[in-house]
Amino acid sequence: MLFRPKNKDADPQERALWGELMSLGMVFPIAIVLGYFLGRWLGGLLGHPKPGQWIGLALGIATGFWELYKVTLHLDRMDPPPPPDDTAPRLDDDRDPRA
Repeated sequence: MLFRPKNKDADPQERALWGELMSLGMVFPIAIVLGYFLGRWLGGLLGHPKPGQWIGLALGIATGFWELYKVTLHLDRMDPPPPPDDTAPRLDDDRDPRA
């Protein structure tokens, strides 16, 4: 349901999670555009604006993916561990699992 009543008992971690995920939508384009123009400006100062803009663009893209990696690591830490699998052979079991 898109519009649901506000729950007073909402988990603050869930709200923080949604905030981090929505920030990725802004971080990617801002990092790419900022890297492009900063690289172009810095390349212009050094006398090579074209290579500077490409290097800045590559660094902006790398920065966007680095932020995605950090958010993914944070989300992975928030996930609860999976329940134990009852079908897997236990270590204290004397039977051969291949049999």
